[in-house]
Amino acid sequence: MASNAAEGTRGPGDDRTAVRPAATVMLIRDVPDGLEVFVLRRVPAMEFAPGMTVFPGGAVDPVDRGELEWIGPDPDWWSTHLGAPAPAAAALVVAAVRELFEETGVLLASAPGTDLVGGLTEQSRLDILDRRSGLPTELAAAGLRLRADLLRPWANWITPPGRTRRYDTFFFAAALPDGQQAEMLTTEADLGQWRRPQALFAERDAGITALMPPTVAMLNDLAEFGSVSAVMAAQRVVTPVRVRPGDFPDVDAAEGRTTR
Repeated sequence: MASNAAEGTRGPGDDRTAVRPAATVMLIRDVPDGLEVFVLRRVPAMEFAPGMTVFPGGAVDPVDRGELEWIGPDPDWWSTHLGAPAPAAAALVVAAVRELFEETGVLLASAPGTDLVGGLTEQSRLDILDRRSGLPTELAAAGLRLRADLLRPWANWITPPGRTRRYDTFFFAAALPDGQQAEMLTTEADLGQWRRPQALFAERDAGITALMPPTVAMLNDLAEFGSVSAVMAAQRVVTPVRVRPGDFPDVDAAEGRTTR
């Protein structure tokens, strides 16, 4: 069943803050002792989740709703697996790929008939970032197709009432494509790095790294897998998690800051 928030509306008991659909990508790679995930630390000046260590992602933008051809499961498949109407599910897939490209330079796209992933220029990334163009437009101009088959649906968390901004966030998993490198390319973060989930938990316990409840839940999931292939083969049932402010007393309801 589709969550109300996936359509940008409010469910029973929600406050009057608009809920925006968003997409986040857990970008993972294999290392000798398990796997790592790429994370960004948001700058302290951000209104939402300042100082938090998060995965690349952001809100669905109008440009994500444009027509485009992609390789992989069709919007109806994504609708079923995300629990959102097909147009909304398609926009979430595009937003996931766009946000990952904007913030890290990693592009999940390729020319038809080849497995070589990537191909857009840095100027294209900047044009997309500044909304002078959209991802569908840039991919079409370069003869590329979005690789929806490189994403896996993972989870759906909805920001609780009481925040100045609220998001209906869908989490996806993706493996770092061969030949590509992830970098911190967004001004919304001051640090980008590959980290093992267990290392992030140790830093959190030492007071070095701040993590929001959804991020903790996703890292717990990843920590159970020994390889990227195991993550990508996992069969997930995405069910909306409607968090209440009182569910996590160590998180301040006004700003999302860890108060421990």
